[in-house]
Amino acid sequence: MAIMITDECINCGACEPECPNNAIYEGGIEWAIQDGTEVKGNYRLESGTEVSVDAAQEPISDDLYYIVPDKCTECVGFHEEPQCAAVCPVDCCVPDPEREESEDQLLARKERLHI
Repeated sequence: MAIMITDECINCGACEPECPNNAIYEGGIEWAIQDGTEVKGNYRLESGTEVSVDAAQEPISDDLYYIVPDKCTECVGFHEEPQCAAVCPVDCCVPDPEREESEDQLLARKERLHI
């Protein structure tokens, strides 16, 4: 499952530089699949929508840091545990119960993002 940031976030930004997929963004900042990845061309989001990897996407949150589920691998293939959760001083980086994914699914996403 992807990790999410709860509304207990204090906007400290400690999580953002720790993400190997560049899946964490400051509130109000647009995101793109290509940010911090090696993907080129088009990419199919989990919603089924196909987007250009450099196309700016709407922020998921305007007020708090957020994690893009289409880019989150829970650090599988990189680290033993999600690094955002490991460094969060208020423990607001938690598993998203709406997005349960297997380790195989997370590894496949890692491979798609880091060709």
